[in-house]
Amino acid sequence: MSARSTVVTNIGLLVTNRLEHESADELTNAWLVFEGEHVTEVGTGAVPAADRVIDAGGGCVVPGFVDSHTHLVFAGDRSEEFVRRMAGEPYQAGGIRSTVDATRQASTPTLTALASERTAEARRAGITTIEIKSGYGLSVDEESRQVEIAETLTDEVTFLGAHVVPDGYEADDYVDLVTGPMLEATARHSKWIDVFCEEGAFDADQSRAVLEAGREAGLGLRIHANQLNHGPGVQLAVDLDCASADHCTFLSDTDVEALAASNTVATFLPAAEFSTKQPYPDASRVLNAGGNVAIATNCNPGSSYTTSMAFCIALAVRDMGLTAPQALRAATLGGAKALRRDDVGVLHMGSRADLIILDAPSYTYLVYRPGVPLIADVLVGGISELA
Repeated sequence: MSARSTVVTNIGLLVTNRLEHESADELTNAWLVFEGEHVTEVGTGAVPAADRVIDAGGGCVVPGFVDSHTHLVFAGDRSEEFVRRMAGEPYQAGGIRSTVDATRQASTPTLTALASERTAEARRAGITTIEIKSGYGLSVDEESRQVEIAETLTDEVTFLGAHVVPDGYEADDYVDLVTGPMLEATARHSKWIDVFCEEGAFDADQSRAVLEAGREAGLGLRIHANQLNHGPGVQLAVDLDCASADHCTFLSDTDVEALAASNTVATFLPAAEFSTKQPYPDASRVLNAGGNVAIATNCNPGSSYTTSMAFCIALAVRDMGLTAPQALRAATLGGAKALRRDDVGVLHMGSRADLIILDAPSYTYLVYRPGVPLIADVLVGGISELA
């Protein structure tokens, strides 16, 4: 028995992000058909018959947001730290340890419920594909618990045991733990491995050891790079063919050139700059050089406690040098490339029926009307999240 067909009609503006150069990225007065979880056809003109009709009301339809960088499995509250930063205290990566303590003390049902609530919140905000990292356990048992919880919520699970060096360890000894027993316990529940390559966390040699061990275990590679200062993270990402180098707050011309000549996506995290009061990077430098760019929320309790991709898009346009079309593409197709996916972040035949119906005539309203709830519906695999 074939799946029921659904046509989304009366679409004022449809963003497809099609990969084929001969096809337009945007269609006006359009429709979209999906069967089951996948799109079968998009077009304009006469609307095809289908078993079910969804009326977009003349609004804009865009691919579901692809959030390629989050830390959703945590307990505790760091609002006081945020207040101090807003009063002028500089951001320091050491604040991660306070979340580690709270997370370790939380029961598995509590952690699961908290992560599930945040994931549901992200869905309502239009995020249809989400990556979730561990990194607030920093022991074999705790990191294993975190990736197992994340695995119940997404296919895009990242093992981030090398988030920060926990108390009681020298960095090299902890790297041995991460690349040995911890990796062995978490690899079967993970798709990716990540490391925080930064002064105060892990240096280039330690980061390389973590990533190479992950690759040997069959995991894809990601890296936190160049967040707090210029450093070796981006160059290491390119050298190891990481799928994504995330943060990229401080980029040299050499870094930009390396990214442009590679398959590594530069993933920018605008809400982190908002929360830490660090300078916003110029993401357009990477695009103009020919590189790939993504935007992600970096949802975490210390430096970016938001699940609003619309907020991140607005910041990227206002403060990171991107146009509205570039920012939307970065939050959809860019995120998909950062996860090395070709079935999401786009709306064309064969892609997943992951889409957002906006209560607005154009996606530019995400920037033009920041903070206003403009999402009329979110479909994940053809199923409404807001019904």
